Amino acid sequence: MNRRQLTGLAALVVLALANPLAALAQSDYPNKPVKLIVPFPPGGTSDIMGRLAADELTRLLKQPVVVENIGGAGGVIGTERALKATPDGYTLVMTGVGQNAVAHGLDPLPKYNSNTDFAHISQIHSGPNVLVVHPGTPFKTLKELVDYAKANPGKIDYGYTPAASGHMAMEQFKQTAGIFMLGIPYRGGGPMMTDMLGGTIKLMFINQDVALQHVKAGKLRALAVSSAQRNPLYPDVPTVAELGYKGFEALSWSGLSAPKGTPQPVVDKLEAAMVQAMQSAAVRQRMESQGFVVPVQGAKPYAEFVKSEEARWTRVIKTAGIKSQ
Repeated sequence: MNRRQLTGLAALVVLALANPLAALAQSDYPNKPVKLIVPFPPGGTSDIMGRLAADELTRLLKQPVVVENIGGAGGVIGTERALKATPDGYTLVMTGVGQNAVAHGLDPLPKYNSNTDFAHISQIHSGPNVLVVHPGTPFKTLKELVDYAKANPGKIDYGYTPAASGHMAMEQFKQTAGIFMLGIPYRGGGPMMTDMLGGTIKLMFINQDVALQHVKAGKLRALAVSSAQRNPLYPDVPTVAELGYKGFEALSWSGLSAPKGTPQPVVDKLEAAMVQAMQSAAVRQRMESQGFVVPVQGAKPYAEFVKSEEARWTRVIKTAGIKSQ
């Protein structure tokens, strides 16, 4: 046997030994702590949902799932960091509307493809934005707001956080209603809410869980929710769609994903765990008490949803002529 044949034989032996070890490692997954990157600072909806997922996976997989917050660029920085990790199932990432749908409309040359660079595992939450106005305004209904905006273009100002779901909801609403209002950008929801409560800005779309306490206290007036159906926490607030804008829907959402190349048995195990977790009565009660909806679970529906959301918001962004800030 010559040297080339010996080398080839050695390679086959190594491969034969490696494959069972790889299979064993996957069947034993996880055998050490798992990191879950949340690409936003602590305290926001994505962080809350990420910690919910981490707690449930820790319970079901019998290994710690540790959240690491890596904020910046509307979720893009943390997402890019996750995709540079070894695709072995020990680094996961929270995907969502900003970094995995809106970002593609804002950047013509993104550093990742949300449809091909991830193994999407399952969607975790979905929730509407609510259109709120300061109680000092005369607007009691959506029609009154739209009528005024049409008669007085540019005379109403609203707040938005660039690339957030509320920003996209407002852009879609303006396009659908055929109105022009003046947008004032804010670096985050906290400062925007402060100015809204103080009357500096007159209206905004914002996540339903953030607005709820202020609506209940009479500090904000809710005119409509952006989901296809009414929200249980806002039973008397109509949807934008039922007020004459058929098909209108704009959601805040997040899900669990892994870098492309993560072994399929690992993805399958994570998917099964998330489906089990999200079907539990305790998790559903916790979600629904905050006005969130537990979406259809599973890798396939989540991958299809991400693709549809990217297409939706890219159209809205191009129509509005929004540029990355």
